[in-house]
Amino acid sequence: MSDSPPGAVDLLGVLAYAELTAFLKLAEDAAALAPSLTDRAALSDLAVAEYGHFELLRDRLAALGQDPEAAMAPFVAPLDDWHAQTKPGDWLEALVKAYVGTGIAGDFYREAARQAEPETRKLVDEVLAEESRSEFAVERVRAALAENPKDAGRLALWARRLVGEALSQAHRLAATRPELALLLVAGGAVDGTSDAGQIGIGRLFSRLTEEHGKRMSALGLVPGP
Repeated sequence: MSDSPPGAVDLLGVLAYAELTAFLKLAEDAAALAPSLTDRAALSDLAVAEYGHFELLRDRLAALGQDPEAAMAPFVAPLDDWHAQTKPGDWLEALVKAYVGTGIAGDFYREAARQAEPETRKLVDEVLAEESRSEFAVERVRAALAENPKDAGRLALWARRLVGEALSQAHRLAATRPELALLLVAGGAVDGTSDAGQIGIGRLFSRLTEEHGKRMSALGLVPGP
């Protein structure tokens, strides 16, 4: 991978495992939480798409001479922890997680991909395209809130929790995977603990939070202070 910046394998590895776990969690939520067969089928379709993304990333790693399992291994524990800490309690929480929680994680990966070589950047953009998931989640959540506006408060709190957990995990990844952090903060060495690194990552997280606000508005939820 001589034409790629340091950290590109980390980026592909973390994203591959994120897509694999997204497939598993969406399939689980479809079976356990979907209120109708139509919703179950729709969420299952999204799960299948996530698995297709995983295959693309796995194949890219293999084509680069990397062991996909080894590339994913450093990210298994943090991503599994995030899913364990953000297990949805009902259908609406599952939809908000699929849109808001997964969306802010995708923003993190897009930021890293800006510094990668064009082929990897193009693949990341393809994998993270979220039109179908966005339309599905927004439509269902807005319809539910129109029927029961009282759900807005608890879903806003749930979204805030999702994002807080996601940013905490992202910060830990940036601190422990310095080559991945180099992709996130342009200019100068970043080890995740230096003053320059902390300032750069802080600015990154501000941008991620801004995108979160846009998703909350799309759902009909108002971000908390």
